[in-house]
Parts: sequence; structure tokens; C-alpha cells
Amino acid sequence: MECVVQGIIETQHVEALEILLQGLCGVHKEHLRVHELCLKSGPNLGHVGSEVRLLCDLEHPEPWTVKHVGGALRGSGAEQLSVMVRNMVESKASKNVLRLFYALGYKLDHELLRVGSAFHFKRGARITVTVSSINKMLKLHAIDDTVPVTLGIQVVEVTAPATSENYSEVAAAMSSFCEYLAPLLHLSKPGVSTGVVPTAAAAAASLMSDGGGTTL
Repeated sequence: MECVVQGIIETQHVEALEILLQGLCGVHKEHLRVHELCLKSGPNLGHVGSEVRLLCDLEHPEPWTVKHVGGALRGSGAEQLSVMVRNMVESKASKNVLRLFYALGYKLDHELLRVGSAFHFKRGARITVTVSSINKMLKLHAIDDTVPVTLGIQVVEVTAPATSENYSEVAAAMSSFCEYLAPLLHLSKPGVSTGVVPTAAAAAASLMSDGGGTTL
């Protein structure tokens, strides 16, 4: 299970966001370059569709990550939270995992290349922030031949692992942290489009002039 929020930011303001994140988190950014393959089950695997994502960190090609994202938690308590709480199962596998899923009847739906940065830290929860451009491949598995899906825009995702016992506390910690990013971007549950923040340009200029934020 995990808590997650997403947002978008103009590429011209990404450097300011990274300065803010480094100041808030007290950690340096990690380079992010991930090849993501989305696989969907074929008709021979039952009537209920299944989707898995295979992630290859090109900075550290082995092992691969197999990730299955389930549905969002339902109920008035979960729906009132400012973050999405969803089921998620993740495990490590060798580079041969793609062949395995093909043998099981899965088909490649699409693949992407995510390029950007990541921040990992602990503040009431183990939080990960990724800032990345989403690129599609012009040829199958051609990670060196890509084009941006949306020019001038990068995706920001904040996630934290949770359990059925502590997701409320994790969600509160994430919401509290995300308030510090509000001048640059608005973060919301996946699927809720909020666009760019009007105050982003002024906030970015201020951050670039003073060089960062305060470590929490």
C-alpha cells in the first residue's frame, strides 16, 4: 500500500524546485533515468484485466522492479484525505522478467523513459519525490531515440509506503510536507488535473536568488 500525489511544473522552474527540495529535505538529488514498460494480461488469463509495470533503472540496470498498482482505497475516510491511498505490490527481478511475463500471456501496452531527479528522505514517513520528464520511444525499446510526451512540462510525484494501520498518519505527513511546495506547484490525487500554479514564476525567481530553503 502507498500514499501518492502528483502535479506538474514547467521545465524552466525545475531547478528552483530542486533547490527547494534539497533545502527542505537536507539530501542531495539522485539522477533518475528509468525505462518503464506497461504490460497488460491477455484474454487467456481470465476476464479481469491485470496490469504490471516493469521498471529498469538505467543508472543501476540490475535488478529490475516489478510493480503492480491496484485500486484506490474506498470509503469516506480515505476519500476525505488529500492524498490517494492505493494498493501496491513491488518486488525485484532479473532482466529476464520481461520474457517471463510474455510467456504468461502478457502483452506490451506502452513503454516510457522517465528522466529527472529523485529525493528520498524521512519526515513522519519515508517519502520519495520524483521530478521527471516523460518521453515516448520512437522504436521498440529504443531508449536513446525518444521524444517528450509534453514539451516544457515535467511530472512531480510524491509517494510514501503505508499500511492499513498507519495510512492516515502517512497521509498527514505527506500533506504537511506538500504545503511547502505550494508556491511552485499544486499536488493532488492522480487523475485530478490542476495545471500549473500562477505563483510559480515569482516563487522560482525568489528561490534562485537566495539559493534554497530551510532544512526541516
